[in-house]
Amino acid sequence: MLAWTHAACLEHDPGTEHPERPARLRAVLDALDRAYPDLDWREAPMARRGDLLRVHGDTLIDEVLAPVASGLQRLDPDTALSPGSARAALHAAGAGLAAVDAVMAGEAQTAFCAVRPPGHHATPDTAMGFCLFNNIAVAAAHARDHHGLERIAIVDFDVHHGNGTQAIFQAEPRIAYLSSHQSGLYPHSGSVHERGAGNLHNALLPPGSGGFRFRNTWLDSLLPALDAFRPQLVLVSAGFDAHLADPLADLMLDAEDFAWITSELRTIARRHASGRVVSMLEGGYHLDALAESAVAHVGALRD
Repeated sequence: MLAWTHAACLEHDPGTEHPERPARLRAVLDALDRAYPDLDWREAPMARRGDLLRVHGDTLIDEVLAPVASGLQRLDPDTALSPGSARAALHAAGAGLAAVDAVMAGEAQTAFCAVRPPGHHATPDTAMGFCLFNNIAVAAAHARDHHGLERIAIVDFDVHHGNGTQAIFQAEPRIAYLSSHQSGLYPHSGSVHERGAGNLHNALLPPGSGGFRFRNTWLDSLLPALDAFRPQLVLVSAGFDAHLADPLADLMLDAEDFAWITSELRTIARRHASGRVVSMLEGGYHLDALAESAVAHVGALRD
């Protein structure tokens, strides 16, 4: 297993009271270093403009990369740019590119990208929901266009629906998007009736749902759909804000549930994708729960 991060990802600072703060990444990195001191870390490169243009328009790219001399530039009530945001966003997206290249080259079967800002809410033209560039979408488009893959799956177990990822690929049958997320929660998308080109699979979890319902939802519908798709590569939007301690949502998962879904995804990846799984950090806003969940997730990627 390989792992990517970059110090620049700590430089994106949307404000001291903001949930998506640099301390999130520090908590993940410190926990992984303690749990797995032998983890093979690599420095994430910067994504290039051409990589971003596969999924984003020029206007959004220019907006995110425009210099911010000081303070914060607000893009919406929840999303802001600081002086270090552009570099952080480029390295966050670049991590996924490097990880895809590595697993496709056979350097490892699995990879984890410990990066921020997160990405799955960013649409082709709008940065939103704490997200600047859609990191997982940049990785998927790279796998499709650079490596020629015809069946790429994006699995998203963040508590919030990845509206941006869905919007980017809803008409692209070569890329399947499968998501479980809490109903009635931001960004209020991800209905089971949203099917795209037959490549979208959404499952809603009512507030208060715990591990039993989460696992049954995946076992009953989402994992069979993933298996039937026969992915050549599995990409994971690994959000840990469905944890029972998370302050931004109302699901009741624990670290063992995240380890379980990771193991299930690896089983399908071994069947169809030569074991190839690339995971990228998304949400998770209780520092201890985030750290514990990331350790469980990476542990399952290492097994």
